[in-house]
Amino acid sequence: MSDASVTGAEEHAADEQEILRFWELARKNSGVGVLSVYLGTDALAVVPPAAWAFGDEPEAADAAVDAVLAGERTAVSTPLAALEGVDERAPEVDDLSIVLDGKGNPRALIRTTEVRSVHFSQVDEEHARREGESSVDAWREAQQDQLRAAGAPGESPDADPVMVLERFEVLYP
Repeated sequence: MSDASVTGAEEHAADEQEILRFWELARKNSGVGVLSVYLGTDALAVVPPAAWAFGDEPEAADAAVDAVLAGERTAVSTPLAALEGVDERAPEVDDLSIVLDGKGNPRALIRTTEVRSVHFSQVDEEHARREGESSVDAWREAQQDQLRAAGAPGESPDADPVMVLERFEVLYP
């Protein structure tokens, strides 16, 4: 948002409006809205999906969404304990999400194509590369740093936590 004087509820409402505008364009241009013609009107055609950014830092979110849009990142992982800690359901195949940049602007509509849960030590090279890491060792190091920083509920960073691995495809733009 360009107006630095917008704060609080006004900023939140403006962000919601921007997400709704993006959702309208994305569902029309990705074919998601076409499903309602065949299946009847449903939440997919009307309610925007969850909107989120990669990471906690704006720079990391920007880099990650740029990698998603360039086709260099097609996966994400989350400790299962982190999902349970906030009472959030695990992702499912065909889930839609709006990926935000570091300023909270919607940049991509993605669809989950695969979900699997494995122990941290069992994450493979292919998944690490799909997350944009150079190797599984680099992925493990980055994840360990995040686990320590976040203090994932119920998990010691030295444990072998269950990770939810998600693959996705970009539907829009």
